Amino acid sequence: VQLQASGGGLVQAGGSLRLSCAASGRTFSRYSMGWFRQFPGKEREFVAAITWVGGSKVYADSVKGRFTISRDNSKNTAYLQTSSLSPEDTAVYYCAASNLDGSTHLFTARNYAYWGQGTLVTVSS
Repeated sequence: VQLQASGGGLVQAGGSLRLSCAASGRTFSRYSMGWFRQFPGKEREFVAAITWVGGSKVYADSVKGRFTISRDNSKNTAYLQTSSLSPEDTAVYYCAASNLDGSTHLFTARNYAYWGQGTLVTVSS
């Protein structure tokens, strides 16, 4: 599956953005989807994930209550709705697809087989 992330941009602190991840292929509904982010000079860190069976959602503690992950299988698209953004959220955000379903597997980047190209989110103070 090929992934295309979009929706990043420049936003003021306290603002929101909705990131999208469009997938090609006919089996999108059978992949768990995740969002990761990467700060300059750092490794990618987990943000949120949604399973393909049951649509269970998991979040990093740093974004709980501010970010919401969702998916629309009819549109082959996953979303990350962000809100109450702070400059500390400035990063490149990546979407990824995993063949695994258990939410405990989805925190780890190596469990994702497919990655989008990343979209930059910049939050100004």
